[in-house]
Amino acid sequence: MKLAIIGSGYVGLVTGTCFAEMGNNVICVDIDEEKIDKLNKGIVPIFEPGLDKLIKKNLEKGNIEFTTDTEYAVKRSDIVFIAVGTPQSEDGSADLNHVLEAARNIGRFMDHEIIVVDKSTVPVGTADRVRAVIEEELKKRFPDGVPFNFDVVSNPEFLKEGDAINDFMKPDRVIVGANSEKSMLIMKELYRPFTLNHERFIEMDVRSAELTKYAANAILATKISFINEISRIAEALGADINKVRVGIGSDRRIGYHFIYPGVGYGGSCFPKDVRALEKMATDVGIEPKIIKAVQEVNYEQRFYFLNKIYKRFGENLEGFTFAVWGLAFKPQTDDMREAPSITIINELTRRGAIVKAYDPEAMENAKNFWLKDNDRIEYFDNKYDTLNNSDAMILITEWKEFRSPDFYEIKKRLKNPVIFDGRNQYNRTILKELGFEYYQIGVSDQL
Repeated sequence: MKLAIIGSGYVGLVTGTCFAEMGNNVICVDIDEEKIDKLNKGIVPIFEPGLDKLIKKNLEKGNIEFTTDTEYAVKRSDIVFIAVGTPQSEDGSADLNHVLEAARNIGRFMDHEIIVVDKSTVPVGTADRVRAVIEEELKKRFPDGVPFNFDVVSNPEFLKEGDAINDFMKPDRVIVGANSEKSMLIMKELYRPFTLNHERFIEMDVRSAELTKYAANAILATKISFINEISRIAEALGADINKVRVGIGSDRRIGYHFIYPGVGYGGSCFPKDVRALEKMATDVGIEPKIIKAVQEVNYEQRFYFLNKIYKRFGENLEGFTFAVWGLAFKPQTDDMREAPSITIINELTRRGAIVKAYDPEAMENAKNFWLKDNDRIEYFDNKYDTLNNSDAMILITEWKEFRSPDFYEIKKRLKNPVIFDGRNQYNRTILKELGFEYYQIGVSDQL
């Protein structure tokens, strides 16, 4: 099939590349000329395991191309995906300016029957707005009647950063919301290579598909905030959250996914989507009590962790240096949007501390954007070098290379053998035998 992807960010690149891998002809569009030039040379602007190799492979095969010319892409495609950003507005709602501008351009250039697919995460009712904008543009061009049809469908993405290629190629489910049987059949055929087990393809109306994305992210965020709140209760009662997690996760109705205690969720999806869902609810007169509580617990969790550091070193941290392992909001990505590390580092340095930081992928984003105004951070290319003359090590992101470090080397380099583990990665019994002070989330018997 001939596809256009408007928006060559994280979702657009993964979507376009995976469709190209299955033999479709894909044109990816973006307004950023520098990004497009790099992509046409096989240089990928984001870190996502496996994406760069797939893009280079399909560029060589001629299955994918990148352009800034929306007209070129729309006129050569039968299915046009809108995969632009939907940043958060000041009131918490999703900002649809980019989505509606993409729709406007589709209407300006459409000259044959097309299926327009909302791939961006958008509020319920957006497909209707996209349709209205396209119709408005078409009426300007065809005042006597548009000589072809078009349809707008919803196809929300469910990609995990760090494992997006696998998610797309072997999806748990593909959700398509359409009000036309013809469009549904075409979308089913497009996804057939990815869903040979047809139970994975779930059909529904457009508005239900739009809401499904927000509901899915909200329930995953709820699980994270729930286990983090239980971790605080466990610590106060003298219980061990690591054991509690195993006890509840063994129940198949609950499962082990998203019940790992930590310093809270971050990233581009959960924070923004949960806030947007809250706004959608309040706009129709519903008070989303659980959704509000999820956000409060998530925000407070970072300070719950910070209080462990203050309790050990005092609230005035002038003269103290901390080694921070991990900046990205999760492993296998360089994304720092809403990352807990930002709050934690800024709070430490605001109280006078120096931070020595290391992350395998996210340091350039930290230096150049998220933490660029913080002059009390030093960045290192090796995790062990952050430890030299530091008063403690703080683990924030659970990268694989942090799972089995050389604890003898850590102890030798630190001023004090102190570890604050924001992801409960290590065995506290072993660390006690090695002479460490070890602080976890949700464990009252700190070493």
